Amino acid sequence: MNPHPWFYRLSLLATATALCVVVLGAWVRLTDAGLGCPDWPGCYGQWDVPNTPEAIAAANEAFPDTPVHVGKGWREMVHRYLASGLGLLIVGMGVFAWRQRHRPGQPWRVPLLLVALVCFQGLLGAWTVTWQLKPAVVTAHLLGGLTTLSLLWWVTLRSNRLGAGRLSQVPGLGVFLAVGVLAAVGQITLGGWTSTNYAALACNEFPTCSLGEYWPDNADFGEGFVLWRGLGVNYEFGVLDHPARMAIHLVHRIGAIAVTLVLGGLAFWLWRAGGLGRVMGVAVAGALGLQVLIGIGNVIYSLPLTLAVAHNAGAALLMLVLVTAIHVRRPIARS
Repeated sequence: MNPHPWFYRLSLLATATALCVVVLGAWVRLTDAGLGCPDWPGCYGQWDVPNTPEAIAAANEAFPDTPVHVGKGWREMVHRYLASGLGLLIVGMGVFAWRQRHRPGQPWRVPLLLVALVCFQGLLGAWTVTWQLKPAVVTAHLLGGLTTLSLLWWVTLRSNRLGAGRLSQVPGLGVFLAVGVLAAVGQITLGGWTSTNYAALACNEFPTCSLGEYWPDNADFGEGFVLWRGLGVNYEFGVLDHPARMAIHLVHRIGAIAVTLVLGGLAFWLWRAGGLGRVMGVAVAGALGLQVLIGIGNVIYSLPLTLAVAHNAGAALLMLVLVTAIHVRRPIARS
């Protein structure tokens, strides 16, 4: 027996909403609007952005260190509104799944896990603001968003069941997929660390890093990967000097080479399986190739906003493709 059809529709809607939240969150961060509202969950003490002269004057008096920027404030609040809507959808999914848990084939454990995860995401969102864009917190928030998206897509696929287990007989595929997911998550983490430390253009050449050098001698890896620097520091626009940012960027490039080799091998393995495996191999290779090209374009064209946001969307697409590959590899247990 399949899950309730309305649960599938709800999970599909939540997946689409989560993708929008991830991309919108990247846009907010990349337009320097992460502190567009200096408090949480409201904005300058109210539920929308101050936009009258009187409200702006009162907000500036209450928050003298962060004067009102109406555009940044609205970007931040729209992201919060959409994220809150996603949270309500996930709670609704959790309640629905729990009430239908005795129905054969109905997923309920992952939906309940998602409820806990989205609550933790809300906490990370609050810390992002109150701890003033601390890189470790912002990177964790990015990973939490992509994890939420991936689990929602997993629940959606398992509810629909289309193609489930079609590649279960491909030898070694399970191990290859596990390594591929770990490699992708590791590289996404490095990407988040690069972005939150404003190191995306620390190397402004390709394939070299800077001044024709592939590996500058002054790159400061020790300083670049200090994970915790205490509280009370405003991390907007970064606090690291150039050698530390260059070290972060270099490690991200090395990670890109490693993940390309791993996922390229996975794509070839899937291609060899034929049939649906060939389709999935093309999907993995396509998502990987697109992400590599966007990453190179960000350096060559000095991080234009469209490409920078697309790089985050590309990471989300890559995770969705990998989750789909796991789905078609793993059969659904019969009840």
